[in-house]
Amino acid sequence: MTDIDITSQTMDGMGPHGTKVGLLRVLGPAHVWALGVGIVLVGEYMGWNFSVGKGGAFAALIACWFAGILYSCVAMIDSEVTSTVASAGGQYTQAKHIIGPLMAFNVGLYLVFAYTMLEAANAITAGYLFSVVASMTGHEAELDQRPFIILVITFLAWLNYRGVLATLTFNLVITAIAFIAIITLFLSTSGVLGGGIMEHAALFEGHELPYGWIGVLAAMHFGLWYYLGIEGTTQAAEEVRSPARSLPFGTLAGIMTLLIAATLTWFMCSGVLPWEYLGDGVSGSVAPLFDTARLSGSTALVWLLGFGTLFATLASANGCINDASRAWFAMGRDKYLPGWFGAVHPKYRTPYRSIVFLVPIALIFALGAPLDQVITFSILSGLLGYTFMPLNIILFRRKWPLDTIKRGYEHPFHPIPAFTLLGICGVTFFAVFLGYGTQLVAMIGFYIIVSLWFHFWRYRFVNRGAQFTMPWPKPKGY
Repeated sequence: MTDIDITSQTMDGMGPHGTKVGLLRVLGPAHVWALGVGIVLVGEYMGWNFSVGKGGAFAALIACWFAGILYSCVAMIDSEVTSTVASAGGQYTQAKHIIGPLMAFNVGLYLVFAYTMLEAANAITAGYLFSVVASMTGHEAELDQRPFIILVITFLAWLNYRGVLATLTFNLVITAIAFIAIITLFLSTSGVLGGGIMEHAALFEGHELPYGWIGVLAAMHFGLWYYLGIEGTTQAAEEVRSPARSLPFGTLAGIMTLLIAATLTWFMCSGVLPWEYLGDGVSGSVAPLFDTARLSGSTALVWLLGFGTLFATLASANGCINDASRAWFAMGRDKYLPGWFGAVHPKYRTPYRSIVFLVPIALIFALGAPLDQVITFSILSGLLGYTFMPLNIILFRRKWPLDTIKRGYEHPFHPIPAFTLLGICGVTFFAVFLGYGTQLVAMIGFYIIVSLWFHFWRYRFVNRGAQFTMPWPKPKGY
């Protein structure tokens, strides 16, 4: 007898004998944790240190904690809404149900660009790591990083194509190793195990805030890199066995893991590496944790952090492919994009066309754009998405109060997290404008143009009758 998936009846795609097929519900809380933390942990291994260059080491720490508050609000809001709107697309699907089509279209694009640019940044870092390993093994000629960048993206796309369970189980293993590597480095360099090598006082003397409080503000730009991507856990909503349990548990456990990892990373790297070298985006540190291990004098730590950095980049790129393809797939399924993208593979039960389509886009940016520009592109797209979330949760609570529909999780202190998130997003937009004002204006202009395209052209093709799929009562006041 043909096995028909009754949990995803709205999916496009045909299986044997004309049966409907959809995404498989095979994931548990650990996979959700691996998806969220796996995407983000690379931010501890690289990228966050650009915030040191903006305002100094202490400014980077302040940015780390304020960004932690921002993402804690994101995790709480996401946990409530996604455990209730348990469908592929994450924040895109939330916007479609709660706000409307134009907002949903924009949020979907924010997600796709944020994850695809982050995937490209990871591939660039992986290529750098391979060149470093080659130099450590005595390879004198400069190594061409491009073949490794292409190999990383294509291999992980193939893994995603073949099935979500294997993809996120792989992420679970390598993410756990990368996190254990950070803990091990902390224990070895802080003096807990053996002699400590940290010299915070000497490294900071006279340079606590070299650019004053404006430097603290500017550091918020790259402070997001510590946590960027934790909201990606929402993309697993249609593939977890129990959304009401797995999504809140995996997301909230993930943000707690990242808060610990981010603080330890700052403490170790700022205590071993001079802040001028740590924050120099041109000739300074590319992988700060790896550089810290190299200065520890331990060959074992060098190899451990080398593998940790590589695994973190692979886990992040792997999760980004998963999340970007789910958002693109969900938009195709609803005809916000051509319906061709809404297909599910009849055997592997993955959104295979969306996965394959996004590969060359990631390769173009990975092979042709500077790392800091790619990171900024990802941060800006993510930041635009976070700005929508306060409006989303406020309207969600207003239209469907707590006693009207069943929620998997109810985040506390509403609406304080929503207003906190909105305020920190506003500060961060100004911080990005200080350093990358042209890119910020260009991106907002781009989203305005595609919004006009959607409104005047694409919306006529949208499957409007399938927009509202949740079995909820009419919104309060309607």
